[in-house]
Amino acid sequence: MSGRCPLLAAFPSTAAGLNDVSRRDFLRICTAAAAAVGLGPLAAQRFVEAAEAGIKPSVIWLHFQECTGCTESLLRTTHPPVDDLILDLISLDYHETLFAAAGHQAEAARIQAMKANAGKYVCIVEGAIPTKDNGIYCMIGGRTALDLVKEVAGNAGAVIAIGSCASWGGVAAADPNPTGASGVSDVFKDKPVVNIPGCPANPYNLLGTVLQYATYGTLPALDDQGRPLFAYARTVHEHCPRRAHFDAGRFAEAFGDEGHRLGYCLYKLGCKGPETHANCSVQHFGEVVDAWPIGLGHPCFGCTEKHIGFAMPLHATVPIGRPRPPDTYPPIHSTQGGVSPIATGVAGAIVGGLVGAGYMASKRLAISAASEEPASTPKKSEG
Repeated sequence: MSGRCPLLAAFPSTAAGLNDVSRRDFLRICTAAAAAVGLGPLAAQRFVEAAEAGIKPSVIWLHFQECTGCTESLLRTTHPPVDDLILDLISLDYHETLFAAAGHQAEAARIQAMKANAGKYVCIVEGAIPTKDNGIYCMIGGRTALDLVKEVAGNAGAVIAIGSCASWGGVAAADPNPTGASGVSDVFKDKPVVNIPGCPANPYNLLGTVLQYATYGTLPALDDQGRPLFAYARTVHEHCPRRAHFDAGRFAEAFGDEGHRLGYCLYKLGCKGPETHANCSVQHFGEVVDAWPIGLGHPCFGCTEKHIGFAMPLHATVPIGRPRPPDTYPPIHSTQGGVSPIATGVAGAIVGGLVGAGYMASKRLAISAASEEPASTPKKSEG
């Protein structure tokens, strides 16, 4: 499968295709896509120029232990249409879910794409990789996922792990992890892996990464866990629509109670937002307003964090590791403190000392004044 550049429709010498759009519409789509991931209009223009020049990186998309949720989420993004944008601007040469081919034909397409684009193609992995018993718990075409990822990623120009399963192991790696499910970066150490966690991952986070690679040939800046900073630099808590209630100390105590119905903070119900780095609160899913957990009235699960999502109970609270802004603010109504007996005693001693010192000072002043007064001479009586 190979995507067709819609910009070719702008040139009369090229036959029209099903996905053809005008150059103006395509530029608009690229601008909207760049803005969605925090890139400016210059990046959008560069993206258009790359497409006009026929620069379309080959993509080999592998599926392992997963539910295909990341692919399904990607295909349901419409403003801009990420599926059209990606399929038209890259050459998607292997994708089991979207392939018309199957079996030997599909595997032949993968091998051909790897040979033709060695060292240049993008390897995208969706799903965890089982490592127990030499990886026999996930096999494709008679080969283990462990072998496939080492071969395909090893010859790629860039490696992207999409979703929490591919990033850390996800639900498949939940205790007791019977298959030894692991993330791509845990089993593949030959080159950096861009982790785009989420269950599912937000399609725009993948778009931003592919957009930059296709345009500039570089990968975005990453945090210490390999996540793009443009999407994972801040916590969900920082831009949560319920944040004002947290700051005011208003919390839902139980699902369905008055506070829950009024939109109070969900921290006490197990919201992992203060410790979860993601942009879900500002990039909702499927262009549907509030189409994300907190928007639907459920606490953040922490799926983008390796040691939270699928690693701790769903409704357990997390400690706030950064007890200062932007994670916490002082309450609007501060508790008024009292005066302890010790403080009263100390204050009394100080006041008593001052009073005593004042009395002694007054006495000394009186004595001094008396000593300085001249002695009076009694008058002689006249008789």
